Amino acid sequence: MGVVILVVMAAGVAAMLTRRIPTAFALVILAVAIAFLAGAPLTGEHSVLDTVLQEGAPALAATMVAIILGSWLGRLLDETGIAGTLVRKIVEFGGDRPTVVALGVLAVSALVGTVTGSAPAAMLAGIIGIPAMIAVGVPKVTAAGTVLMGIAVGAPFELPVWQFFSTALNLPIPTVRGFMVKLFPFALAAALAYVVIETRRRGTEHAWSLKSVPARPRSRREQLGDAPWYALLAPLVPLVLALGLEVAIVPSLLAGVGYALVTTTKPREMNKRLLRTLYGGFEVAAPPITLFVAIGILLAAVKLPGAVDALQPLVKAVSPDNPVLFVLVFTLLVPLCLYRGPLNVFGLGAGIAGVLIATGIYPAAAVLGMATSYNQVFGVADPTSTQTVWSAQYAGVTPQQVMLRTLPYVWAVALGGLCVTAALYL
Repeated sequence: MGVVILVVMAAGVAAMLTRRIPTAFALVILAVAIAFLAGAPLTGEHSVLDTVLQEGAPALAATMVAIILGSWLGRLLDETGIAGTLVRKIVEFGGDRPTVVALGVLAVSALVGTVTGSAPAAMLAGIIGIPAMIAVGVPKVTAAGTVLMGIAVGAPFELPVWQFFSTALNLPIPTVRGFMVKLFPFALAAALAYVVIETRRRGTEHAWSLKSVPARPRSRREQLGDAPWYALLAPLVPLVLALGLEVAIVPSLLAGVGYALVTTTKPREMNKRLLRTLYGGFEVAAPPITLFVAIGILLAAVKLPGAVDALQPLVKAVSPDNPVLFVLVFTLLVPLCLYRGPLNVFGLGAGIAGVLIATGIYPAAAVLGMATSYNQVFGVADPTSTQTVWSAQYAGVTPQQVMLRTLPYVWAVALGGLCVTAALYL
């Protein structure tokens, strides 16, 4: 039966790769199919309806709340002009020096990436940052990749991501935080190398075109001017609280929302801005929340006793237990997290991670290291990820061009993360 389950999982991957079924829907269908193949009854204990669907759907509720709050803070950074001001100040400081401007945009992207991920983060840093880089001669592909590499630098400190891995892998937040801190130097080194090498190796190209992107009207914040200097600290507030003072994730994000609001908004306008940005945050958060509902259902399915018993011998037979082989094999498998592949943690990869833990093949901390290492690749180089598509199109290039340019750098990040994982947990 284990072989049949693997065949069904492969069919699910094919459906997602060909875009015939949206990822979230494919994961739910896959979960129900696995549950039936594992011998789960329709209702009752360890059942399809009560365990997989009813208990699985809200399993990642804490992550969904964190996503909403992060999206809310991201909308505030946009509407209040905090993100735009950060980018403009960096560009003014860099002048006409391409590498300096790119490094500045990289820093802002990293800061924004700690608050929110995906396309909203790319837009916050890239709407001003990408045209500014191209205007001083940074090649278009390099400009798009710089924003994405910067977001990847901030990803190890993105609080909703901490909550996701904590809930999905049943690990305490301090364990997730500890590994993320160790992953950060690799992401930072790769991003710096990307900017320095690509801006110098490719030379300067003074051409700017946004053929497919309509003109963006000036926001009210842009018309009023820059945000106050002290408001620019807003993205750091949740990070300082969660990382430095070990405050819980939800209150840390709420503190960031409150700080951004108080430092930029007059008292009589606070209520309207709070509601407006909160509703806007829900719009941004809707796609990832839908995906996390599906992932929770899939995790519930692969953890059913019947599924664990069927998959354990097969997974154990192909999973390397030697630390050197672990690093070698899973480094070679990095491309499988691209194009919504089977190792994409925000797709079927979450189910595979659940299988590895439920069957006892690897400790949960080792699966955390593997999944977060792959996430660094997916977040930058996957041509189907929303932030990659937006950044590439806004710069006037294709996502595949960005993938080819950034993949060697993020592959190295994954290698570093897997080496740390093997050294610490195997």
